[in-house]
Amino acid sequence: MDRNGTARRSRARRTAPATTASYVHLTNPFVPQAAFSADEIAAIHDGALRVLQELGIRILLDEARQILQRNGALVDEATMMVRLGRDMVEQALATAPRAIRLRAANPAREQDYRPGALLFMAGAGCPNAFDRDRGRRPGNLAGYLETLRLQQSFDVLHMLGPSVEPQDIPTPLRHYAMMRGQLETCDKPLFVYARGRRQVAESFEMIRLAHGLDEATFARDVWATTVINSNSPRQLDLPMSRGIVDFARAGQMSIITPFCLAGAMAPITVSGALMLQHAEALAGITLAQMTRAGAPVSYGGFLSNVDMKSGSPAFGTPEHIRASLGSGQLARHIGMPWRSATGAASNAADAQGAGETIMALWGAVLAGATVTVHASGWLEGGLTLGYEKFILDIEALQTLAELCHPAPADTAALGFDAIAEVPPGGHFFSTAHTMDRYQTAFYRPLVADLSNHGTWTEAGAQTADQRATAIWKATLAGFTQPAACAGMAERLDPFVRRRIAEGGAQPED
Repeated sequence: MDRNGTARRSRARRTAPATTASYVHLTNPFVPQAAFSADEIAAIHDGALRVLQELGIRILLDEARQILQRNGALVDEATMMVRLGRDMVEQALATAPRAIRLRAANPAREQDYRPGALLFMAGAGCPNAFDRDRGRRPGNLAGYLETLRLQQSFDVLHMLGPSVEPQDIPTPLRHYAMMRGQLETCDKPLFVYARGRRQVAESFEMIRLAHGLDEATFARDVWATTVINSNSPRQLDLPMSRGIVDFARAGQMSIITPFCLAGAMAPITVSGALMLQHAEALAGITLAQMTRAGAPVSYGGFLSNVDMKSGSPAFGTPEHIRASLGSGQLARHIGMPWRSATGAASNAADAQGAGETIMALWGAVLAGATVTVHASGWLEGGLTLGYEKFILDIEALQTLAELCHPAPADTAALGFDAIAEVPPGGHFFSTAHTMDRYQTAFYRPLVADLSNHGTWTEAGAQTADQRATAIWKATLAGFTQPAACAGMAERLDPFVRRRIAEGGAQPED
């Protein structure tokens, strides 16, 4: 093709993405890797049980301590310390489910949350947003809705997350806006913040209203997930422990995820930090199972190190990767599906940010993570969701998704006749073997520009982040509401209007 034709093709590609059905359900094709020996993993597990039995964990919620005490835990009410025996933890692990079906508005988007599945979630919990046109700014409802549309638009993202916090909505009313946004914009599995009993209950009620479910039907399936972060070291605060209890009782999934930073909130060694992470995760799993045996719950780990010069969190480091591999080994040791995460400390969608995220992503995938959170868009250690970074990370996720599908190696694919047809020193461009396959033979890049320097210069000499700007703009401009979301607004309006008039629900500390 001539240079002008190549340039036109390059510009035409910067349009809203087409759906890619083969990315919706992925199975990890890689053999899980190990960072520690089997004996070392057993020692970390045993050490975590010893931490829980001898040292204990502080749990600030009275109700949670009472649940555990009724099931045999030793509780010191004066210090709120709870010590869990090995038998309690083993009982909890015996009843925790190994596979969980995540329901969605669109049945084709439902996921089996199980060992061996490969799911991705966008960057979540960011108080700020950034793009090249509008700069860095506090998160608001408009940004929250934009990031939901971006999440919906790429099939390689499987579960919804609250990418940008809508800080322009008062906190007693924010959960209404966040749930409406998900229910009216997306047809993928939903996320609910554990920010107090009343907000959780009302979020569940909105899901039931949107889908026409009674309480019993809702409780039989998993329609919502939440992430529970312990306050490392060895503490569960009020909203997190209450979230475990409320989600377990409602039959919804809590992903128990200590966020340990080696050298700060955890021992400076990866093995020591893993032992603390494992103990805290086991404590949360035990609370969920003692609240309701068989409650959907996931093991989780988000362990990296800090920069010992500044104290800032670091991501994509050798320690982060080693910790992911070890977390996967521990999850397999107890037989549970689990959650990992990527991350980026970089302040920009630059080479540092790409390197941090991709190294951490490979660590999670090779560790066998069921879901990898913060897989697209994270900047500044989670303080900002970058739109260009989101698009650039989608390219990495789609590349991994392509590897989940085996390459053909049958007689036709091997192409002996094509090799025989081409003389030494010739080319395969015009062989029948190539002509029959060239339109679908290779992954078509979303962002990458594979043209030569002259063509790239003629097309504007745009860098990858500049091309990403055009893609997210085209994605938002071309967005249409999924068919499964039709009628949601009408079903939700009366409830939301009434609750706003009544003042909403304050989050609970």
